[in-house]
Amino acid sequence: MTTAGEIMHRGAQWIPAHETLDRAAQLMRELNVGALPISDENERLCGILTDRDIVVGCVAMGHDPSKVTAGQMAQGTPRWIDAGADVSEVIQEMQEHQIRRLPVIENKRLVGMISEADLAQNLTEDQMAHWAESVYARTGSPRR
Repeated sequence: MTTAGEIMHRGAQWIPAHETLDRAAQLMRELNVGALPISDENERLCGILTDRDIVVGCVAMGHDPSKVTAGQMAQGTPRWIDAGADVSEVIQEMQEHQIRRLPVIENKRLVGMISEADLAQNLTEDQMAHWAESVYARTGSPRR
């Protein structure tokens, strides 16, 4: 059994909900990532912020990213997976919610992220094709 913890990439970092989007963009650049989990004051997952969220939801709307917080961009119920979950559960969670990135939690702490690239490195071509079809086919683009 392959687990979420085995296929994730480590080193994921939270962005506190009170941090501004310009700081989030800087952190994304430093970490070379396109998404950051958003944490509340108790370091609990309260959302995920993507580079696209910053551009489309803030800049393109004429808002100043130095005045908008990550928490203001958090929408809906954040999805996550336990580090010990089987990879089939990872695939199901991502397919069911049409998401491309999934935070991995262990003992109530963020330990990593699973991205589309992580799946591509660990799934067969058939599994990856089925995953992509179910994530992209319904609406033409995944949520995150």
